[in-house]
Amino acid sequence: MKKLLALLLAVAMVFGLAACGGGESADFKVGFICLHDEKSTYDLNFLNGVDEVKAALGLKDDQVIVMTNIPEGDECYQAAADLVDQGCDIIFANSFGHEDFMIKAAKEFTNVQFCHATGTKAHVENLPNYHNAFASIYEGRYLAGIAAGLKLNEMIAAGKIKAEEAKMGYVGAFTYAEVVSGYTSFYLGAKSVCPTVTMEVQFTGSWYDATEEKNAAEALIAKKCVLISQHADSMGAPSACEAAGVPNVSYNGSTVAACPNTFIVSSRINWAPYYKYMIETYQKGEAIAVDWCGGIEEGSVVLTDINDKAAAAGTADAIKTATEGLKNGTVNVFDTANFTVGNVKLESHKVEEKEVIENGIFKESKIMAAPYFDLRIDGITLLNEKY
Repeated sequence: MKKLLALLLAVAMVFGLAACGGGESADFKVGFICLHDEKSTYDLNFLNGVDEVKAALGLKDDQVIVMTNIPEGDECYQAAADLVDQGCDIIFANSFGHEDFMIKAAKEFTNVQFCHATGTKAHVENLPNYHNAFASIYEGRYLAGIAAGLKLNEMIAAGKIKAEEAKMGYVGAFTYAEVVSGYTSFYLGAKSVCPTVTMEVQFTGSWYDATEEKNAAEALIAKKCVLISQHADSMGAPSACEAAGVPNVSYNGSTVAACPNTFIVSSRINWAPYYKYMIETYQKGEAIAVDWCGGIEEGSVVLTDINDKAAAAGTADAIKTATEGLKNGTVNVFDTANFTVGNVKLESHKVEEKEVIENGIFKESKIMAAPYFDLRIDGITLLNEKY
């Protein structure tokens, strides 16, 4: 009888431990807060990651709650509080302006873990239940820039433009470091194969505004930019390029279906690896990293398939070679030997009073997950900086 009781007790303990196993419990829930919905390429990228991690971890529909079209205001806090009321153990928000409201929720609901994409304050808030995450997307933009530079070379070789006319246009949302880091890495990728390239940047003051993004792209084309890229979330710029027959490098996903003649390639962040990490870490009862930044190795930075109809010959091989260089350290996106600021090569630069240039390399995403490269390098002209 004692052996039977002991066996029953052991079985009960096993089931009890399983029930306490965080995400493995049927009671586990994770909530996602998105700035827009699937019409935004940015938000669609996050939503696709949700579907991927649900399948990978076997999460049921009632364990995942997604809220879309949540503005960067107190609505974010209210959404987070609602998700807490619905029993979420982890809550993730995806837009820069959500951060202060996520922090407010984290301070109030201390038994819930709050994770935020693109934010910059987790490392100074020192809250055990608030975390920032990003990816080294500058690597992906650099690779996409190589594809752009090769396209410029092809146009020069074909006599369509002269070498000094290799001017790209870039549609940017804001003048935040995230955008600056992105357009600079894209430019440096292009410059690595097309030395005469220059670039002009037009800002829209919005992450998602199809009309403004289309207008910005058209304005850049009118200023004789012969290739366009973007850090903005609608089809505005790609559609303008397709209509004008101007090569385009998009962001957050392929636009080849709508732009078969002009789309070259796109870089994007794959958020599924981070979702998987944060959920599994919670399940194990371990602490989620204050700042987490995945890269090519982790599958967090990816490129879409290359559109051979628009891309220059040899693009795939060039990207493959550069990818290996990024992985083994022989290629560094922000190598100070490859750019100047005010015609001066940088030897030192500090962010939050910490040196970020080491052995001639600007170390992006070392102090925190989010980008902080905000230097205005030579070769790039900003047409408007009011945002």
